[in-house]
Amino acid sequence: MPWLKLLHVSAVIAWAGSLFYLTIALALASRETSPAVFSNAHRRTLLRGLFVGVATPAALLAIASGTAIFMLYGPLAPWLIVKLGVVGLLVLGHASCGMLVLRIERQESPWTKLAYLVCGLSLLWFATIAWLALRKPF
Repeated sequence: MPWLKLLHVSAVIAWAGSLFYLTIALALASRETSPAVFSNAHRRTLLRGLFVGVATPAALLAIASGTAIFMLYGPLAPWLIVKLGVVGLLVLGHASCGMLVLRIERQESPWTKLAYLVCGLSLLWFATIAWLALRKPF
């Protein structure tokens, strides 16, 4: 069981870090005057590579290992139900980042202030999940 928890925590850290970096990279890539690293040739490689190669596998691993921990421990506490709801919001934030990657690749106008907000809120949701898991307030 400790190995499963270590796997879960490691995957969550990788997911949080990649979403944090991806949010900043998306904001830079969508600006009118992007830095040289965000030229059209590099956008697809960097943004899609980070989303598909790092963030999504980390998310799937975190969710799968969290589900396995939930199935092995079994007891259903109110804080866990709230935590699972916040994880659902986090998945929406992850999907919003994926939508932004596609819009930037297609060079569509980013009407996406709401999506940027959801991506940014993902960091708050990670903090909320950590607080719920460590504190178990109710």
